[in-house]
Amino acid sequence: MEKTFTFDRPDPCNAFIKICENITYGEGPLSGISVGIKDNISTSGIETTCGSHILQGYIPPYNAHVVTLLRSAGAAIVGKTNMDEFGMGTTTETSSFGPTKNPVDPTRAPGGSSGGSAAAVRSGLVRLALGTDTGGSVRCPASFCGIVGLKPTYGRVSRYGLIAYANSMEQIGPMAANVRDCALLYSVIAGYDPRDGTSVDKPAPAPVSPVIAGKKIGVPAEYFGEGVDPAVAETVTEAIEKLADLGAEIVPCTMPSMKYALAAYYVTSMSEASSNLGRYDGVRYGMAPEMVQPWHEAFSAIRRSGFGEEVRRRILLGSFALSAGYQGKYYAKAQAARQMVRDDFARLFAEVDIIAGPTMPTVAFRLGEAADPLSMYLADILTVPANLAGIPAISVPCGEAHDLPVGLQLMGRHFAEDEILSAALAYEEGSA
Repeated sequence: MEKTFTFDRPDPCNAFIKICENITYGEGPLSGISVGIKDNISTSGIETTCGSHILQGYIPPYNAHVVTLLRSAGAAIVGKTNMDEFGMGTTTETSSFGPTKNPVDPTRAPGGSSGGSAAAVRSGLVRLALGTDTGGSVRCPASFCGIVGLKPTYGRVSRYGLIAYANSMEQIGPMAANVRDCALLYSVIAGYDPRDGTSVDKPAPAPVSPVIAGKKIGVPAEYFGEGVDPAVAETVTEAIEKLADLGAEIVPCTMPSMKYALAAYYVTSMSEASSNLGRYDGVRYGMAPEMVQPWHEAFSAIRRSGFGEEVRRRILLGSFALSAGYQGKYYAKAQAARQMVRDDFARLFAEVDIIAGPTMPTVAFRLGEAADPLSMYLADILTVPANLAGIPAISVPCGEAHDLPVGLQLMGRHFAEDEILSAALAYEEGSA
């Protein structure tokens, strides 16, 4: 029997773009559990904007596959969470609907691009939330807000109904206050979907138990290199020592391809974004003004007013990287560097079970602090390698630096979500 309730709690962090008026839920493993949905995941009958004015007023006629699974599991979907416009950002400040504040410290950003989902979980507005992770957009806000966020293996969770930023890297992922809740949400959304050409048919996720003893944990020196706040490095080092206390074997290692990863990620993601966002002309979706100008002039004017500055910047850079005469110079080289990252992970996973390091090189930025695009891009240095390789990665809270949360990142082999979730749970329970 379906039940209905009204959500009337205040949202001082601006975590939500849209809150449903009448929230319904049924029976299942998530019965009555409140869930926030990132605003780039299609929801039938609920406005879906990707945090952008160009999609304001767009109401999808169908649910994303993950939303269908949530409803079948009895989840109470509260609404759509705020995000960096089209997922392009590390702070949730590029949203056309205003920035989200970090519940830990309202003068700080919650991270991005899934900052609204992280803030909603951390503030207790919802128990669970869905984010998406193209270059760290689940793990970054999880780290900054002190919650748990999982980026699944590419293909493990259906992307049907996801309004994509970069097709070859983006994954929907669960966010929660603790590892068991994160694993619960993951168990509901993981699975094969024939409507998604990138979906991989694998058995249902295994139950999670706190297992770490006997595991080999690789710790690349590059994850503690230039740009990593010493206080963050110290906090994460202590967390890795805790893993050793729990019975893991710590294996120092190196990952030379790290120096190419960030450039490879941004050339690739911006190129894919320039292609994906070509469909947004304000006519087929969202804004639909009367065409009183020649088509090409109206098209340019709509995109100029509908897209924010950061989105326009990435479209232009991506179009340049794919343009005649430059594709080989930039895009092709980025793909070669991406293969180097994959090869490095393959080499390391032949020797270790899990790779550990900081999730983010710093603690949460002050609001407005990352106004310089380059500083925002550099903040992704520790998260993008997992996306380039398509491997699973989780961020779990491991303490504080400068009185703000720090995340421990654990990365695993393809489709080894159960292994990194179990390790994260062992750390969480062993540190309690």
